[in-house]
Amino acid sequence: MTAKKENRTGLGRGLSALLGDYTENSIVPQDSPSRIKAGSISKIPLDAIETNPWQPRNSFEEEALAELAASIKKQGLIQPVAVRDMGDGRYQLISGERRVRACRMAGLTMVTAYVRTADDVQMMEMALVENIQREDLNPIEIAVSLQRLLDECRITQEDLADKVGKSRSAVTNYLRLLKLGLPVQEALRDQRITMGHARALVPVDDAALQQRLLDEILEKGLSVRQVEERMRALQQEAVRAAARPVKTELPSAHRDACERLSSQLKTKVEVSRNLKGRGSLTIRFRSDEEFERIMALLQEKG
Repeated sequence: MTAKKENRTGLGRGLSALLGDYTENSIVPQDSPSRIKAGSISKIPLDAIETNPWQPRNSFEEEALAELAASIKKQGLIQPVAVRDMGDGRYQLISGERRVRACRMAGLTMVTAYVRTADDVQMMEMALVENIQREDLNPIEIAVSLQRLLDECRITQEDLADKVGKSRSAVTNYLRLLKLGLPVQEALRDQRITMGHARALVPVDDAALQQRLLDEILEKGLSVRQVEERMRALQQEAVRAAARPVKTELPSAHRDACERLSSQLKTKVEVSRNLKGRGSLTIRFRSDEEFERIMALLQEKG
């Protein structure tokens, strides 16, 4: 049997570490930095728990919290939170901030918790991985969490995908959302647009155009397919525009000479010129008689 690929980073193992798969008889070497001391379930004071500095969630719905608080008040806390022991009777939350807030709303003073011992890197990894795997974050919160794992844990996208249990393409799609402007990110976060809409807007580099397309999505209720069609049309227009010859500004001497000649011949005269100085002079005429008149004037000047 082929052994499971070893985590090259030496970091914690995400949910398995969080839920207590590690024991004193674990196959993880005793000196491995990824070993997290397994603890027991304990009752600890709510006031002794500090907020997790790596909490990916930015917002908590008050109505949902109130519903959870009512459930906890009636049935108690079914799923313990996870904390790490900071010493001196203080604990730092690894996961379960929503449950902690609901417990406080319910008037509890004690909470059931898994108590773990972990360093800062392991703490951050467990908090982010646990939240991502629970899939109760919005896409922007997930994207930010994934980027933080890449930056702060110094792992590859391939390792990251394996760690959080998502495909490599899914991880890439989430990370690409961070290229979007703030208005689009906020619309996605607030569920005014879907991830499909947001992904369709990622290739748009121009902030004003991105905003215009977002407004169009919101005002007209465009589907993801309609947005993708708009994007294809814009890309085709960009290709056509790139193929058009670039018009250069005429030097003032050329413009002045063109105006003088037009006045003398009493007809429209046009001058075109490329970047290398090559160009053409066009004299317009409307009839054979006008052509003869213009030729006569040119011969006189010659």
